[in-house]
Amino acid sequence: MTNVTKATRETTETVETEAGTARITWHPARKARLVLAVSHGAGGGIEARDLTALAAALPAHGVTVARVEQPWRVAGKKLAPAPKTLDTGWRGIWPALTAPGLPVVSGGRSAGARVACRTAGELGAHAVLALSFPLHPPGKPAKSRAEELLGAGVPTLVVQGGNDPFGKPEEFPEGPYELVEVPYGDHGFAVPKRAEISQDEAVAVITDAVVEWTGSLG
Repeated sequence: MTNVTKATRETTETVETEAGTARITWHPARKARLVLAVSHGAGGGIEARDLTALAAALPAHGVTVARVEQPWRVAGKKLAPAPKTLDTGWRGIWPALTAPGLPVVSGGRSAGARVACRTAGELGAHAVLALSFPLHPPGKPAKSRAEELLGAGVPTLVVQGGNDPFGKPEEFPEGPYELVEVPYGDHGFAVPKRAEISQDEAVAVITDAVVEWTGSLG
């Protein structure tokens, strides 16, 4: 089922998956060359500041943005299911994401970034965008999830807050990916009022980095 908002050309589409009903909010580019699919984390939805900013900025640069709500969010549940269930939902959404016939960049924030990394190879993702990748649980650096990131197997961009308790940029291992730091940003890319950059400037770091990176993808 698809609903169209004429003023913004924004459309919403529901997709049935083995994990339940998912929802895609499309933000189309007029002359699209890529689709950037981004999902939310375990504690929030597609209204997150980074996902909202990318949906507003990328279409002007030839990138259609698809903000994806996993079935548990569509169902109104408070807690995210196990990682394997999140992966099942993403797999079920993938055919709708590839339907426009364009290369798809698989992405997400936090838990959504982990899903994108884990499934990139099997789904044939063109690249991976990992926003606020949760390298480890807060205060538990020994419980690293670096293998998921390092195993993506496709061009990968990590955008990480400089003060993210789930992994600061300097904690990330060397690997075949690019990393852009959002100064002072926490896990949601919020910056304190005393920071040397404003919240709007912090968000611009994200959008500028993703615009440049997607422009470099063949």
